[in-house]
Amino acid sequence: MVNNAGFPVILPDEFLDKASRLCIQAEDIDEQFVRGGGKGGQKINKTSSCVLLKHIPTGVEVRCQKHREQSKNRISAYKLLIRKLDSLKMGEESDEAKRIFKIRKQKKRRSRKAKEKMLAEKHRHSEIKENRRKVDF
Repeated sequence: MVNNAGFPVILPDEFLDKASRLCIQAEDIDEQFVRGGGKGGQKINKTSSCVLLKHIPTGVEVRCQKHREQSKNRISAYKLLIRKLDSLKMGEESDEAKRIFKIRKQKKRRSRKAKEKMLAEKHRHSEIKENRRKVDF
């Protein structure tokens, strides 16, 4: 039997752990199925495959219309809501904030001193390799 902690959908253990850590209960979430918008034409206009979740204590709303099926949108919406509440409650300690910080740090340019140090190390290494060459007499 799968433990879904009262949620109406089956979520991965990672999200269930995060939800229990943040004290998110299934009873606090209002779920609605609404008609989506955008591309899709007649299918979008006639079916209610878009999922709208509202966390009542915080007032955070999430809308998901990634997939054509309502069941897949439902799972994605719950995941998105848990991530959003995590970043709201945890702030800079949330997984999403840590991921963004890591990407920003990787893309950031090196300082002048760090670049000089790196180039000096490369130059030293190239001299060592140069000294290994055979000498022509």
